[in-house]
Amino acid sequence: MSKSIIKVENISKRYRLGQKEKQAKTLMGQLGNIIKSPYDNFKRLRSLSKFGQPSLNGGREDESVFWALKDINFEVQQGEVLGIIGKNGAGKSTLLKILSQITEPTTGRIEMHGRVASLLEVGTGFHPELSGRENIYMNGTILGMTRREIDSKLDEIIDFSGVEKFIDTPVKFYSSGMKVRLGFSVAAHLDPEILIIDEVLAVGDYEFQQKCLGKMEDVSKNQGRTVLFVSHNMVAVENICSKILLVENGSLKYNGQVSFGISSYLDTSNCLKNSIIEKDGVLLQLIHDNSIVKSGNSLSMTVILKSKLTYKGLSLALGFNKNLQRLFTLNSFYQTGELFNLLHVKEMKVSLENLVLTQGVYDIVITLYQQGTKLIEFNTVGKLDVKPGNYFNTGHMVDPNYQGNIIIEARWGL
Repeated sequence: MSKSIIKVENISKRYRLGQKEKQAKTLMGQLGNIIKSPYDNFKRLRSLSKFGQPSLNGGREDESVFWALKDINFEVQQGEVLGIIGKNGAGKSTLLKILSQITEPTTGRIEMHGRVASLLEVGTGFHPELSGRENIYMNGTILGMTRREIDSKLDEIIDFSGVEKFIDTPVKFYSSGMKVRLGFSVAAHLDPEILIIDEVLAVGDYEFQQKCLGKMEDVSKNQGRTVLFVSHNMVAVENICSKILLVENGSLKYNGQVSFGISSYLDTSNCLKNSIIEKDGVLLQLIHDNSIVKSGNSLSMTVILKSKLTYKGLSLALGFNKNLQRLFTLNSFYQTGELFNLLHVKEMKVSLENLVLTQGVYDIVITLYQQGTKLIEFNTVGKLDVKPGNYFNTGHMVDPNYQGNIIIEARWGL
């Protein structure tokens, strides 16, 4: 039975925002400020240490006080890969800094069992004048590795980083991507019980990102170590994380299943929205005819286009996206072989007999093409919530965690 390796209880973090000082407009006013400055400085120092009682319940508080985190509670089991997602400024990095013991929480307590390795910023702990090899020893020591441990893993660290050609070159000549490679390699080979990673992998190239993701899977599944992973890459989060936290405005909005957490992050709803969007003089409305959509069921949608201008030689494409990745596209020209004109109002109906999408929420992107060239793109016109359905009439629902997002029919011979 797995045990709780991290336990966070009622964590909150507040900061005092800097305030612009009032500037006197006259010489006499400036002289007066100079005379009063010792008293004002004394008052400012006292106010910095007097936040007052935490006002998490909506009570009135000094406007300079900013709550980066508010009453965060969660547990992480040994061997879990916990994805932490949310918009910029939501509080994700503050949470990681508290867990990494870089800063202390204002209220609450944390229990952590095991050695922690953190990779929060590019090149953290690197000295620019030292070589990559020397920085491995220095960074490894900061992270808690002994000289003997570093010696035994040095070749493996250098090989994984892919910067062996420049390992004896001062780090100040490294690109940001090279620093990330070396920093991640040191942290990953520390063999910590807990590995904390912020969105630094976005700096590395695709090949190295895949290598890092593979390493994180290896340390969690095969070595039983715990990984906390902050990322805006929803595909990576969905592929490697076993659980997800969604942070919004400093509060924990969701804690649980990965797919539902990502859907909530992408601002999903429980149905396909009937949207009206105007762009470049063209008004578009999407209407769906189904109240409930299941895998394998028919799906009908109507697209209404209005324009004061005349457009000729058009085709319409509906793209279905999941986590910002295109799954498939329906294009009117490829399926009918005809182009249409838009004079004032044009209504087009799209029908699918067997919806091949598994359970989940999907974004619909509509694009107008003119003679094969993209004319106008309407991003996220609607969101389609697909419920599980008995697609193959076998009584078994298709599970997106194992089947993926697209259902493919095949013939089996036994």
